[in-house]
Amino acid sequence: MASSRFIKDRGLTARMTLTMFLLGALFVVLVVAVALIVGNQAGGGAAVLVGVAGIAIAFYQWWTSDKVAMRAMRAREVTPEEAPELHGMIDRLCALADMPKPRVGVADMAVPNAFATGRSPDRSVVCVTTGILQTLTAEELEGVLAHELSHVAHRDVLVMTVASSAGIAAGLLMRFGTSVRPRGGGKQQGGVLAAMLLTLLVSLVVYAVSFLLLRILSRYRELCADRSGAYLTMKPAALASALQKISGTSAAIPDEDLRAAPPAVSALCIAPAFAPKSFGALFATHPPLEKRLEQLARIQVELGRPTT
Repeated sequence: MASSRFIKDRGLTARMTLTMFLLGALFVVLVVAVALIVGNQAGGGAAVLVGVAGIAIAFYQWWTSDKVAMRAMRAREVTPEEAPELHGMIDRLCALADMPKPRVGVADMAVPNAFATGRSPDRSVVCVTTGILQTLTAEELEGVLAHELSHVAHRDVLVMTVASSAGIAAGLLMRFGTSVRPRGGGKQQGGVLAAMLLTLLVSLVVYAVSFLLLRILSRYRELCADRSGAYLTMKPAALASALQKISGTSAAIPDEDLRAAPPAVSALCIAPAFAPKSFGALFATHPPLEKRLEQLARIQVELGRPTT
């Protein structure tokens, strides 16, 4: 975790470590399986090339994560001259949290939302939509920004980015591996077919594990960021009010406007663009609003108690 005054959360650290370990191990198995297929068909040099390509895919996702998310949300970086109030608020929160100031972005979208992305605290971006700037009060916006800065300080944005890239790379490698046509006959052909089936199986496992772990981690990290942001500002009620406004306003926005936030980026936002219903709630990227409000209400009660 980056050095800051945000409260530490061992549960978040444990979940991030487990997610990275499991996905890393499965990804290695996937690369080896694809390399075996290609190696049997085109030689050892091609197998090494596949391994390098797999690593390159993951590295590219990690290196360009901030640009990809900003581009997907049609956001742009703004200077202190362009958004003095927004920069001033982030300046105060970063000083309070004793952490480096991230870059600041604004997305021209009616959907009220905010997200943080980037491969490290020094390369992070905190972005808000024009919709949220028009919807929230200054105290509510401060609570949202503290929430997003908590993601940066805890480095869970980085873990989410790397974990997502594992699923993307798995799909690409699976397509590449299964596109190889076995040649020859007998044992050689049977070996290649077996390796292709192994690649398909491991790819599906990587995707399934990535899907489940990302959602479990995402729900927990949102609760952690709510908690950390509330303790930093000492105003949990303001963040609770912001979450209610964001959820209520998003529900009134037409579906075509909501689709402007891609699902992959929606997982990084403080609130989902689409509210899952019934069975879909089991695989939601965010915890239920009621659970988040209950946690903030408990913190409000705790902070309101007189010290002894």
